[in-house]
Amino acid sequence: MPTTQETPGQGRADAEVVDLVSSLIRFDTSNTGELATTKGERECAEWVAAQLQEVGYETEYVESGAPGRGNVFARLKGSNPDRGALMLHGHLDVVPAEPADWRVHPFSGAVEDGYVWGRGAVDMKDMVGMILAVARQFKAEGIVPPRDLVFAFVADEEAGGKYGCQWLVENRPDLFEGVTEAVGEVGGFSLTVPRPDGTDRRLYLVETAEKGLGWMRLTAKGRAGHGSFLHTDNAVTILAQAVARLGAHTFPLVISDSVAEFLAAAGEETGLDFDPKSPDLDGTLAKLGTIANIIGATLRDTANPTMLSAGYKANVIPQTAEAVVDCRILPGRQAEFEATVDELIGPDVQREWITKLDSYETTFDGHLVDAMNDAILAHDPGARTVPYMLSGGTDAKAFAKLGVRCFGFAPLQLPADLDFSALFHGVDERVPVDALLFGTRVLEHFLLHS
Repeated sequence: MPTTQETPGQGRADAEVVDLVSSLIRFDTSNTGELATTKGERECAEWVAAQLQEVGYETEYVESGAPGRGNVFARLKGSNPDRGALMLHGHLDVVPAEPADWRVHPFSGAVEDGYVWGRGAVDMKDMVGMILAVARQFKAEGIVPPRDLVFAFVADEEAGGKYGCQWLVENRPDLFEGVTEAVGEVGGFSLTVPRPDGTDRRLYLVETAEKGLGWMRLTAKGRAGHGSFLHTDNAVTILAQAVARLGAHTFPLVISDSVAEFLAAAGEETGLDFDPKSPDLDGTLAKLGTIANIIGATLRDTANPTMLSAGYKANVIPQTAEAVVDCRILPGRQAEFEATVDELIGPDVQREWITKLDSYETTFDGHLVDAMNDAILAHDPGARTVPYMLSGGTDAKAFAKLGVRCFGFAPLQLPADLDFSALFHGVDERVPVDALLFGTRVLEHFLLHS
C-alpha cells in the first residue's frame, strides 16, 4: 500500500507518488507480443482498481479480447456536466527486460540515488503513478474538477493495442462516453537547450502528432530445389534484394506542421538555423542533444527491415522467404509511402500489413493547450512549452478514431544531462524522484484548470 503520511508543504499526491510508481513497477507486466508468453496485466490492473476503490471510486475492470489482458476505468464528476470529459490514459504493460543486464532487478522498483528504477519507469508507469496519485487525492479530499475526468489504465500498448485500446474502442465505446480530449504518454518532459547569451532554457515538449505505425510482411516465392543446382528463381535471393533496396532507401524530407513549429521554437531559443533546405540539417539537430534521435526521425518516413525468415536445411533451396519491416509514416503520406515501397520491392515480392495504425496530428492551440502551458509555467516560470511529433506511437491512435483530440502530456522536469530518449525500452530504465514530484504538481494544476 502507498504511504499517506504528509510532510509540511507536501500534498497527499506528492506523498504517495513515488511509492505508487515503485509498486507498479514491481508487477511484471512484460508484453512479448504473443498471447502465450505475455504475462498479462490482470494482477496490476486489479491493484490499480483497489487503490481507486480505497478512496471511494467506482471502477470497472474489463478484459480486452483475451484472458488476463486487464483494463481499469474510473470517472470523477466535474462541476460542469455540459463540457466534454477529459481522459487521462496510461498503459500497464511494459516491454520485456533481461535482469542480468541491469544494475538493479528490472522489476524491483528500487528507489536509489534519487531515481525510481525498473522496467516501465518512463514507459509508462511513471505517468500511471502520477495519474493514480492525483486521482486519489481529488477523491479523498472531495476536490471537484471543472469537467468530468475519465481515468483509463489499459493493456497491450507495447504490441499495438490489439488486446488493449484497439479492442476497447471497437467493443466498448461506452467506456469513453462524453470524452472529447485526452492526454497520455511521451510529452510534457523537459529539454534543456543553450541560448546565445550563455544561459539555458527548458522547453517542455507537448506531443501533438505521431507517425503512423505499420509492421509489414514481405514474401517472396520461388522454385524449391537442391542447393547444388543452378537456380535463377531463388526466393531468398529475390527477397534479399528487395529488402536491401527498401532498407537503403531514403524517403523525402517532409516537414509537418508540428515539426515546423518545434524547429521554429528551437531556433528562436538557440539561435541555430534549422532550415529544412540545409544540407546539414541533421548536424544542426545533433546540437540539441539526444532529442535529435526523435526529431530526426520525424522529418521523413522510415522503413527498417527487422526480421528475416527462410529455409529449413543448408542444402535445400526454400520455396518461400519472408521479412518483416517496421514502417513509420508521416501524416498524409500513406499513399505515397506504399507506392514507393511497391516500386522498391518489385513485382515478385508480395507485401501485407501485419499491424497498421494511422498517423495522427492536432494543432497546438485551444483551452487545453493553454492549461498545459499555465501548469508548466506555474511550477517552472522561465520555461516554454512547444509542440513536437513523436516518431513512435501510443494508444492515442485508437482513441482518435472516436473523435477524441489527443496530446502527449506526462510532465517531467529532467536533469539537463539525462539521456531521456535512451531510457525508453533501455537497460537501467529509471525516472528521477524530483521529476515525479514536479510532474504530480503540474498534473494537479492542469486538471484543476482544464
